[in-house]
Amino acid sequence: MQALAKIWPTFAHAVLDITTFNMSLLPAMAVFSVGYLFKMNMVQMSSVAGAAMVGSGVIVKTQQGFGLAGTGDVINVGLTIVFAVLLAQLIGNKLKNYTILLLPIIVIIIGGSLGLWVLPYVKAVTGFIGAGIKTFTLLQPILMGILMGISFAVLICSPISSVGIAAAIGITGIASGSANLGITAGAFTLAIMGSSVNSLGTVIAHFFGTPKIQMGNMLEKPILYLPVVISSAIMGGLGAIFNIQGTPMSAGFGFSGLVGPLTAYGFMAPGWLSILSLSCLFVVLPVLLGYLMKYIFIDKKKLISATDLLLKTN
Repeated sequence: MQALAKIWPTFAHAVLDITTFNMSLLPAMAVFSVGYLFKMNMVQMSSVAGAAMVGSGVIVKTQQGFGLAGTGDVINVGLTIVFAVLLAQLIGNKLKNYTILLLPIIVIIIGGSLGLWVLPYVKAVTGFIGAGIKTFTLLQPILMGILMGISFAVLICSPISSVGIAAAIGITGIASGSANLGITAGAFTLAIMGSSVNSLGTVIAHFFGTPKIQMGNMLEKPILYLPVVISSAIMGGLGAIFNIQGTPMSAGFGFSGLVGPLTAYGFMAPGWLSILSLSCLFVVLPVLLGYLMKYIFIDKKKLISATDLLLKTN
């Protein structure tokens, strides 16, 4: 987007504004998915969406009014949705003709308030995790790279925001580059291991979008983290060996939007040699590791089934 801004600034800034705004709607979008699963009606779904937006922390009060900041705390979004859905289910149709009037008020105020109440505690836990990861930067570079790669590959497949953690602790240089490569390795590994049961678009979404789409499967079957950890450890270590660097804002993206490789390229000498090196590190080696993990865990040891990585798109 930065490159496009130099050629067509008006369009680039418009696209950036639109995508940033839609990122802030994550809590409401999550509710629509939950509402579909629980077969909620429109009044219930809208009420829970309102509560989720409040409890997520995405809405901030300023001197000019209210604004949106980021995606909110993803873990707290989930907790707020739980509170609000339970409340909506508890009320049901007990209010009869007054349901459309009172249910939104009750769910948004009580559910949203509960979300706001637990938000500082959830943020404290997230901050503790970030502080723990930051200590890795004090270690020997290769060991640091391995641990950074593993940490961010696990984070990207969890409810915790890898981008948020990276920005909060301000990791730069090799630590950021290794984190990027760890996420990239995990994304390609999951994409390739599930390629036989998922559509081509879904497979591509793992690395051009985010491997977080596998979070549900991985939390249900934690063994899926094992091949991700192995791949990310190898690529994180290689990131330190080859001096791949990044910034606090690029560390949590991996291959998504080509943020990781493009940022790393900015720290390298321009030319085909740098492009070839980044192509090997961000594509060739992660793909090879993905097939190796598939051979070991699915074909050889049969510890994992490809159906464990099935993503239902309807």
